[in-house]
Amino acid sequence: MSLLRGALIEYGTDLIGPIPNVVIFQFNPESLTRSLEIPPRPTGATQRETAQAGEKTFEKITFKAHFSAANMLDEGKVLAELFGIGPQLAALEKMVLPSAKLAGLIGAALDAIGDALGGGGDDAPAQPIPREKYPRILFIWGLTRVLPVTIDSMSITELEYDALLNPTRAEVDITLSVIAVDDCSDDVLAKGALEYSTLAKEAQAIANLANTAEQIVELIPL
Repeated sequence: MSLLRGALIEYGTDLIGPIPNVVIFQFNPESLTRSLEIPPRPTGATQRETAQAGEKTFEKITFKAHFSAANMLDEGKVLAELFGIGPQLAALEKMVLPSAKLAGLIGAALDAIGDALGGGGDDAPAQPIPREKYPRILFIWGLTRVLPVTIDSMSITELEYDALLNPTRAEVDITLSVIAVDDCSDDVLAKGALEYSTLAKEAQAIANLANTAEQIVELIPL
């Protein structure tokens, strides 16, 4: 059975070319913590039924990702010899930074063209409209967990360096929040990922019910 690796994939941002920003975990984290944050039930004299749902429960995921250039250096990979694991760490850091530089340059050019077509003249200088966009991220963990997430925090510990002071080993602590995509969202990929993961979870719950039913039948004397 082949080993599946977890990954973070950036999509839907101002990337040049068809290749998305992808970080495949070189070594799958040894543990992964999931916390379900449940909104408080309604209280007070005019409270609704406590069984009625209000805000949605949302999930946080934390784990430690490990990276090492040792195998790539043994295989003579040129990129590892030049930069160590710098490219993987840079790809991760890019996922938490707004993709503003290129978009800002394009926006400034469009503003200048608009001013020229509109005559410019004596208008007071306008405040530029921010065009920063945070990356949209998918967290993939196995066949049944494909989730749209935001990266809440990322702590990078560089552990070893080569002669050029490139990091060759690192540990990255990452905290994610699963995005609750509403029906009005234009993020079709996130909606599809959530629906897929929800259906997979429901299928697992049904399988558990079937297993429980079998155990009950075994306990009933004939």
